[in-house]
Amino acid sequence: MDNPYKVLGVEKNATIAEIKRAYRAKAKILHPDANGSSEAFRELVQAYELLADSRSRSIFDESFAMHFRSGKKKEWDYREWLLARSDDESRAKLIFFDLMHAREDEAVQEFKRMSKERPNFRLSNHFTRENFMDYGFILAEELVIRREYYDAVLLLEQIIKMEYSFSYFRHFFPEVLALARMILRSHLDGVIADELALDCWERALELGFGKADDAFFLRKMAQAYRRMGDERTARICEEESSKL
Repeated sequence: MDNPYKVLGVEKNATIAEIKRAYRAKAKILHPDANGSSEAFRELVQAYELLADSRSRSIFDESFAMHFRSGKKKEWDYREWLLARSDDESRAKLIFFDLMHAREDEAVQEFKRMSKERPNFRLSNHFTRENFMDYGFILAEELVIRREYYDAVLLLEQIIKMEYSFSYFRHFFPEVLALARMILRSHLDGVIADELALDCWERALELGFGKADDAFFLRKMAQAYRRMGDERTARICEEESSKL
């Protein structure tokens, strides 16, 4: 990404109100629905998100100034700037930046690393609801391609719960549910550890897939508990499944 001030067409001392006005004006022109460039629109959104937040803007201003004081001639590189930072927000933005710039492997690897090393790491904390749901679903698809089924389920769970609280995907939502259902029914049993599969199926029972799916999940849970030597819980799951 170019200098975000340049992308938005505002001065370095622009107020937040001026930044918002500039963003709205350019968004009308660059939005793909208005025959604009999707890449240019993504760059505009990134520039706005960077400058609209006082904390990230302050960090950028300091880093950008240091870049030019160092005598470097090349254009400021947004990805390099994100890579050099270790805070959760920068790493989250790096994941989605790579995801949308043909660096899917790097995005998945970074997401896996952050999820493992920082238990409280949540992509949804650092984006608008809409951006998280859009990019989060794309990331879930990439996780499935790489057979990272457990992480895909946890990510889809967040997206599904958000959709239930306030409809965003609407007519596209069945595709979200279909991806989650496909993983839960076909890509857990015998593929990942029983403990992880059980966690996924237990979460699925809260996502409203319907009685047939819930009965299926409970039967799978019974089988997993039986393999683990927990006959009592296995029978409880079978009883609950038969009720459905």
